[in-house]
Amino acid sequence: MKHLLSWIKEKVPLRRFKSGRESWQMQRGFLVLALTVILGVAFFGVPAIVRAADPTGGDTLKANPNAAVNMAWTLITGFLVWFMQLGFAFLGAGLIRSKNNVNYWTKSFMDFCIASLGFWAFGFALMFGGSKFFPGLEEGNSWIGFSGFFLSGPAYDVSTIMMWFFQMVFAATACTIVAGAVAERMKITAYLAYAFVIGAIIYPIYGKWIWGGGWLSTLNILGATGARDFAGSGVVHMVGGLAALIGAAMVGPRIGKYNADGTPNTIKGHNLPFVVVGTFILFFGWFGFNPGSTLAATDLRISVIAVNTFLAGVTGAVVALYWVFAKTGKMDIIAGCNGCLVGLVAVTAPCAFIEPWAAVVIGAIAVPIMIATSHIVEKVLKVDDAVGAVPVHFAGGLWGLISVGIFADGTYLGVKGLITGEVGQLLLQLVDIAALVAWVAPTMALTFFVIKKTIGLRASRKEELRGLDIPEHGIESYPTDDTEALPSPVSPVGLPGIASRER
Repeated sequence: MKHLLSWIKEKVPLRRFKSGRESWQMQRGFLVLALTVILGVAFFGVPAIVRAADPTGGDTLKANPNAAVNMAWTLITGFLVWFMQLGFAFLGAGLIRSKNNVNYWTKSFMDFCIASLGFWAFGFALMFGGSKFFPGLEEGNSWIGFSGFFLSGPAYDVSTIMMWFFQMVFAATACTIVAGAVAERMKITAYLAYAFVIGAIIYPIYGKWIWGGGWLSTLNILGATGARDFAGSGVVHMVGGLAALIGAAMVGPRIGKYNADGTPNTIKGHNLPFVVVGTFILFFGWFGFNPGSTLAATDLRISVIAVNTFLAGVTGAVVALYWVFAKTGKMDIIAGCNGCLVGLVAVTAPCAFIEPWAAVVIGAIAVPIMIATSHIVEKVLKVDDAVGAVPVHFAGGLWGLISVGIFADGTYLGVKGLITGEVGQLLLQLVDIAALVAWVAPTMALTFFVIKKTIGLRASRKEELRGLDIPEHGIESYPTDDTEALPSPVSPVGLPGIASRER
């Protein structure tokens, strides 16, 4: 440990940097220090002194012959949710300008990596500690968990690790929603710092309340017990959408977005096929997102969940396409894609509790809610949401939570909404929404404020006008330089083709 501290002192000198290069060195040093601390705690501060429950799976399989098929189902659907990250990357990249595409692809790839490490180190334990759902998650209360850090000790168990993977891809999805809203002006270092915080702390603590055996899942109102969010309209999409709203508001609008009189301008994206491809991938991934949340292939409700998911998505697409056609006489595929996505977001919470006809209604109603929210965000709040993340994810997620309390028919897990004459579930859903906003809004505002005052949130005006690709990454998505090719530089870590920042 003495040698480790000496190395940190040498690599991360404690002084105030002033020049641009020194500022960059300070940020790099901060990241090195943070990762060193995390790994140090993992290997020295959390020794696996308790024998793991079942790290090979033999005992689990003996106790439950269905464990193998259910684990395979959960992991495969988790892989589908992981693949959705590519959908988000394509969708957002297509909706922004080409000069910022390297920046956006970097954010879409690295936010997933960093948020996942935060969730491994801290988030999973904060979210599921005390739930006792799986081995190693015994310690915690109804507000926060205290066990399962670093998946060490008794959490080194096949079932616990399966649960970690499935929940990790959900946490990373919530994280990446913000990338589109703040695109084309937020510094890469600021964005990646945010990604770690949401994955390690903000997402997990609210998730604990609803999915980790927390107080929202046990609250009783008028005979109904527990707010319900089957696959994450609130936990994933509303959390990510609210974080996107706060981040976009605090970083400010892109140069040229608003005129002097406050009227907004349209800043066109550069690649429509990217948008459609991204939507296709996301739609496909949603069949992991929603049916996979049963955590069991032996739960045959998965057929109902899959069909409800599909119907809400296609209904949203059709309603949005014809909504715009009725106003403009044009078939706008971007509107169709956004309508599809908001329908999928909205049905994510109620998909297990409703009949197929209700999925169609939910998907249809989600579209005018999305359109109204887009108007409020852009023209009333004057927030520049570059890809429409807030109307799709925040507004769609809010409607999804409410729809549980309206359309749940009582055939699955006894969840009953207004259509069955019960009002208690709707009141629980409203409490859930209030709790989500009360937690996420101030903590995300504080996160972005601290980042702004330390490493800074926004790129310089010069960098923004040029595009973030060259200033922050040194490469372009679509190089136009026709000069003679130069020898490929080699980075300090030995990766060919990666130029140094000085070049």
